[in-house]
Amino acid sequence: MVAGLLLRAWPRGLAFGPGAPSRLLSTGFDPGQYLQLSIVPTMHYQDSLPRLPIPKLEDTMRRYLSAQKPLLDDGQFRKTEQLCKSFENGIGKELHKQLVAQDKQNKHTSYISGPWFDMYLTARDPIVLNFNPFVSFNPDPKSEYNDQLTRATNMTVSAVRFLKTLRADLLEPEVFHLNPAKSDTDTFKRLIRFVPSSLSWYGAYLVNAYPLDMSQYFRLFNSTRLPKPSRDELFTDDKARHLLVLRKGHFYVFDVLDQDGNIVSASEIQAHLKYILSDNSLAPEFPLSYLTSENRDIWAELRQKLVSGGNEETLRKVDSAVFCLCLDDFPIKDLVHLSHNMLHGDGTNRWFDKSFNLIIAKDGTAAVHFEHAWGDGVAVLRFFNEVFKDSTQAPAITPRSQPANTDSSVAVQKLNFKLNDALKTGISAAKEKFDATMKTLTIDYIHFQRGGKEFLKKQKLSPDSVAQLAFQMALLQQYGQTVATYESCSTAAFKHGRTETIRPASIFTKRCSEAFVREPSKHSAGEGFDRHLFALRYLGAAKGIDLPELYLDPAYRQINHNILSTSTLSSPAVNIGGFAPVVPDGFGIAYAVHDNWIGCNVSAYQGRNAHEFLQCVEKALEGMFDALEGKAIKS
Repeated sequence: MVAGLLLRAWPRGLAFGPGAPSRLLSTGFDPGQYLQLSIVPTMHYQDSLPRLPIPKLEDTMRRYLSAQKPLLDDGQFRKTEQLCKSFENGIGKELHKQLVAQDKQNKHTSYISGPWFDMYLTARDPIVLNFNPFVSFNPDPKSEYNDQLTRATNMTVSAVRFLKTLRADLLEPEVFHLNPAKSDTDTFKRLIRFVPSSLSWYGAYLVNAYPLDMSQYFRLFNSTRLPKPSRDELFTDDKARHLLVLRKGHFYVFDVLDQDGNIVSASEIQAHLKYILSDNSLAPEFPLSYLTSENRDIWAELRQKLVSGGNEETLRKVDSAVFCLCLDDFPIKDLVHLSHNMLHGDGTNRWFDKSFNLIIAKDGTAAVHFEHAWGDGVAVLRFFNEVFKDSTQAPAITPRSQPANTDSSVAVQKLNFKLNDALKTGISAAKEKFDATMKTLTIDYIHFQRGGKEFLKKQKLSPDSVAQLAFQMALLQQYGQTVATYESCSTAAFKHGRTETIRPASIFTKRCSEAFVREPSKHSAGEGFDRHLFALRYLGAAKGIDLPELYLDPAYRQINHNILSTSTLSSPAVNIGGFAPVVPDGFGIAYAVHDNWIGCNVSAYQGRNAHEFLQCVEKALEGMFDALEGKAIKS
């Protein structure tokens, strides 16, 4: 079923003008309704994307042992090494053979897609903090456009323009250009659009361009994760035309698309948002949004009570809305306050199940908070970048624009939910848990200004490697340990690819960290294994096979207890991003290496100290930059 949804057909439409897109468009076509008019259809490369390769089992075991080496003592390593040999020559060999055979029968997808959806959707932990991240926008360069109403209107219009462009097949395909002078040109695009979709990827490959999987994009809009017992479901209703707006815990909906599929005028959207912002109602006594922060089975049971209590139609409006716009009634104080607010807020003004929440604070600070089961950073970042670019370079309204003279009290519907005593008790319990959990989370941020990509590349060093090495050094300095470390990387260059794990902790980073941290006076100036082992375990469980000994090894549990969980995101539109630790005693590290500075946003629960960790990161970076500049490292 998932595969069918991912491969759904995209609406097509009448060509217009010379060199126009080959899709059919309605006769009343208005270019202003779209972000771009790509002559290459959005999904042009999808059919010919290469398939995600399954690594050889022996390569996976070798990589696994290499990643275990810095984490284990000699005795532990020998035991794990023996378990790997037994697995590789026994049940692992058979499972790998079955996985390869199954993959050959499912050429429309990847071997990891189904298991990865299941991993997210069967998880019963609350999705807030455990899964949902945020990415915040830079301010609009024109300061007066950061007024909350102005920015909310412009970003809403730009988001709906993105939706229309995507569904009309007019959005530029997502392509990673290694030689943009050859591939990111009008000449190449005019040629490649005539190459059949079954071959188009190879045409791009010839000019060093790599199209990326776009099968997740349709879930950006009109989509919600629905809580169900044991396994949640992803719901999408692309016929719905309304926007969901949350403010002070109240729910409002109004249409942003008319009956013909055209975007409602920007002045009307502005009027409706102004009307919502002027609502002086007190916050509800029992804010329903808290339920989306609950354990998924508890939330599933409470949702069923909501449905049976006469709220089914109202919930449908929440679930099917184009997206959720959250208007907060306070300004952002600093980057730490921003991170807390966009990552979790106070629980009243977010619908955490929605594919994404577009959050806009009183001072115009804006962010996207997204649910992770439906998709990964590639789709979200593309949406994010396009919305920032369009809303700042082609804003729908100006700060001097007047709202339309329309009766918003008719157009805007305030949603009311019927709550019985059981639901009120459930909301109160969810609030209590939410508040208690959030009190344990600390966040801190550094802005390292001695240098970034430009300096490090001149030293012939990978900027990302330097950042990762700083994290290894910091943990060694603070806790005297080398621990399991997770760095997410995308496999979107393959059909239905998701993510793979880079394991930055190695025997080499361990030696280097120890040299810098413990002996400073002596010094001066691809394919992974995680997803393959996960898929083999998933396949074995599906076939009722007893869990192989390899997965019972304490070393396996330890390497998957990712104390350092890291992810990097860099874009001119991004101010800061963040996520919570993935284990109670871990750190969530969002970082970006910019041209001339390095930003790092770290979260931790009680028992770990984000501020002290960042001080150690800064000290590690200072030491490396001293060494690179030929100075003696400070002891």
